[in-house]
Amino acid sequence: MGNSHNRLIIFLAALGSLSYGFSLAVIGSVLGIPAFLKYFSLESGERAESILGATSALFAAGCALGALFESWTADRFGRVRTLQILCALAVISSAIQGGAAHIAMFLVGRFLNGVGVGALLALVPVYMVEISPAATRGLLVGSHGFLVVSGHALAAWTGYGCYFSSNEAFQWRFELSAQALAPLLLLAATRWIPESPRWLVEQGRGQEALQILCDLHGDKNNSEVSLNHAREEYRQVNEQALLDKSLLGGDGKMIIFKKRSYRKRVLCGMATMFLSQSTGVLVINNYQVSLYNGLGLFGSLPLLLYALYLTWAAALNYFSATIMDRVGRTRLLLTGLIVCPMTIACEMAMVAKFSGTDNKTGNAFGVVFLFLYVGVYASCLDATIYVYSAEIFPTHIRATGMGLCIFAQSCSTILYTQAAPTAFGAIGWKYYFVFLIVPLIGAVFVWRYWPETKGATLEEIGAAFGDEVALVGSNPDGDHDMKNDGQEESITKVGRNEKSIVPNNLTV
Repeated sequence: MGNSHNRLIIFLAALGSLSYGFSLAVIGSVLGIPAFLKYFSLESGERAESILGATSALFAAGCALGALFESWTADRFGRVRTLQILCALAVISSAIQGGAAHIAMFLVGRFLNGVGVGALLALVPVYMVEISPAATRGLLVGSHGFLVVSGHALAAWTGYGCYFSSNEAFQWRFELSAQALAPLLLLAATRWIPESPRWLVEQGRGQEALQILCDLHGDKNNSEVSLNHAREEYRQVNEQALLDKSLLGGDGKMIIFKKRSYRKRVLCGMATMFLSQSTGVLVINNYQVSLYNGLGLFGSLPLLLYALYLTWAAALNYFSATIMDRVGRTRLLLTGLIVCPMTIACEMAMVAKFSGTDNKTGNAFGVVFLFLYVGVYASCLDATIYVYSAEIFPTHIRATGMGLCIFAQSCSTILYTQAAPTAFGAIGWKYYFVFLIVPLIGAVFVWRYWPETKGATLEEIGAAFGDEVALVGSNPDGDHDMKNDGQEESITKVGRNEKSIVPNNLTV
């Protein structure tokens, strides 16, 4: 189910996704603007190379720190209050970058921006999965990946437009300052964004949770059918929360590392993020203009191709979201991890044979294979990794689990992008062999050990990991198709004929 109000809230939350996407990609455009390099004396030399490397590394380090910060604040203060804190940090850090008077000021702003938007990258899908109905969760939460890449594309088009400005300072200061727009809009929108009903249940605020579920998943007429649906959903959420608390003991958040089924979730989520980065997506993205230069393309054309590349990726991210609830998460992951290396192999062949030549046909095919690569990545992996990683954790450790997943993604980014300059200098295009081998090995593990989650409520997904689960089989949103890898399910049934756990004083 779900209604237009639910979709509107998802869209508003996705402004946080847009914030991360724009901030991540903006540096690719800014580094292609000669006026920026000239202002900070970064045209050439070892100092320039080290500072340019530090720009990416500090942002990624900030993202890693922000993901860990989010894992505490989202549980302590709530999802919406944390959104407000992170948006404020993103706005302030954007202003620092746009107004940077020297390189140290710019790098500080870049790091703080990484903290803010990196935490948003972890928090937004957590919030989305907690307010989305099971039947359309892939579509709704898939909008996170779509808006992330839309942010990439928007940054690329902004950079392309700024390239033609006659005002050299405007060319890069405007683009860096524009990072503040999306988080500023989200900060204003939090006035109307409701708190996560699942977080409210964890805090014992059941009346508020039930009302929000009715608002989000009911119909516009508040029919008895829709209200019963909301009560049934609340019953399942509340029963699972009580069950989890009874099993939690005194371990607190550390139970995520002590309980076997929770450790498997952490491994699946962090490995999913690592494997997606192991396809080489950010190395290709960050060095794309250089790749085009190597293929004989210069001037504004590489910036135009970069913008088109990301626009194409955004469109296919949306396509991925529309099919995720039918095809399933693990099938998309497998397809991406197998086919992305194939397109990388083709790109390697073009670069090895035609880079530095004036062969227009070979260079054109080099561009084509880049677009094919990102088409596969966007339609199979980009949106899917966030949906899957956010939905596999139970509510009481979801923020912590997703924070660890984004931490793994950020560390993978640092690993591959920081190794890239040295690797390209030493072995050239052969560095891409890493992005052939690692994903193919990972695909074997995904096929064997990753449970499917499509169609199941967040509470029912635990059965696929061997947890004790309340109300499996009474999914208010319809059928689901989970595999549990042969693990025994421990299920606590609470059917309609048993005593309702919804307190009598809860009304809507």
